[in-house]
Amino acid sequence: MLRTLRRPRNVALLATTTAGVAVTYSFLSSSSNAAAVTRESKNGAKRYSPPTPWTPPSRKDMLERLKLSNRNKDEEFDLLVIGGGATGAGVALDAASRGLKVALVEQNDFSSGTSSKSTKLVHGGVRYLQKAIFELDYEQYKLVREALHERKIFLHTAPYLSIMQPIMLPVYKWWQLPYYYAGCKMYDILAGHQNISASYLMSHSKAIEAFPMLQERGLVGAVVYYDGMHNDARMNLALIMTAVKHGAAVANYVEVTKLLKTNQSLTTLDGSSNKESQSDGKLYGAKVKDKLTGEEWEVHAKGIINATGPFTDSLLSLDNPSHKPIVQASAGVHITFPNYYSPRNMGLLDPATSDGRVIFFLPWQGNTIAGTTDSPAPVRRDPRPHEEDIQWILEEVKRYLSPDIQVRRGDVLSAWAGLRPLVSNPNSTSTQALVRNHLIHVSPSGLVTIAGGKWTTY
Repeated sequence: MLRTLRRPRNVALLATTTAGVAVTYSFLSSSSNAAAVTRESKNGAKRYSPPTPWTPPSRKDMLERLKLSNRNKDEEFDLLVIGGGATGAGVALDAASRGLKVALVEQNDFSSGTSSKSTKLVHGGVRYLQKAIFELDYEQYKLVREALHERKIFLHTAPYLSIMQPIMLPVYKWWQLPYYYAGCKMYDILAGHQNISASYLMSHSKAIEAFPMLQERGLVGAVVYYDGMHNDARMNLALIMTAVKHGAAVANYVEVTKLLKTNQSLTTLDGSSNKESQSDGKLYGAKVKDKLTGEEWEVHAKGIINATGPFTDSLLSLDNPSHKPIVQASAGVHITFPNYYSPRNMGLLDPATSDGRVIFFLPWQGNTIAGTTDSPAPVRRDPRPHEEDIQWILEEVKRYLSPDIQVRRGDVLSAWAGLRPLVSNPNSTSTQALVRNHLIHVSPSGLVTIAGGKWTTY
């Protein structure tokens, strides 16, 4: 999605109140009227004219635009995007920047779900590359290659929301040193000319110097590689506001309650004409409800995109009551520690936890975040982290930190859980084995569903 935003842009940051739009947002602008210009005054001297300020429409104005599509045929939208997370915002921006008339609705606040509960990484995924090699999985390989390409675009497009992050892999066995180093170098090679920085080896003393909190006993050395980090919630809002700048009508706290379809007539063998059930018709819009006021109305559009993440199956069931679920939700739990748990400029990756998963230990917003878990979970509105998941992360963190640092439950400043909308595989026994690729499915009614995926490749 970010391929359309390669050129440098002027950045504007704004702050508003809640409910209507978002607490803090930013947008990227490439329009001609946003750029500063130099004009000539009467005496021939050049003077500087500041960029034209832009004030986004209010939520009331947005709702009026959505209602207008039902009253006036000329105001029908080309595309109605359902879901205001990373995928929905990206689709809306991509379509609006190409000149389409776009509407987007989100039943809660923008980025209030999975898109704000990530590990904050913009990465190809070293563990996915490992799976691709050892399991000869071409889909995993394609995912890593695409993600590494998108990572560079991410960092270039929004440098005020994303950074380059060095991540250390501590090594406690001599044979693992060349193994991890070769893996990181392969990661670099796969990125090609879009690699952000080369990985390198660290001696025992240099590793302790870079990460003083590290468990020193038995440490052989370390391998450091580079990935990206970003502010996921603000990036999501930046995509939303950029779509608005390009003319999209967006509204949060607007829920889709019904999909609108045409009724097609069938001619039977005896020549009589019957009506098909509405589930066999073509989509022409959706009935929506403002969750703040309770008001309901119809939004008409030529096409509808289902980008509802973990709730993909709920919307597919509205389209077809006999729909079989395609999303297998996976819970990812993260916890926040005080800043003394990690250095300010170095992250850490535990590549081999007790159950085969990986854990990232990263500096974030003046504190340290650790995660994530990866286990099947039911789909719910506000998932909560389970205590056993928090304890598991604490135990894994203890293994890699110095005994001088007492890892205590009381040090956990916060914890959150997010649901990954993974595309299900009937033959898979765990969510760890599921590929993080997007699935695009077009229903007979014309509903286009985008399921699965990850932030970097939204």
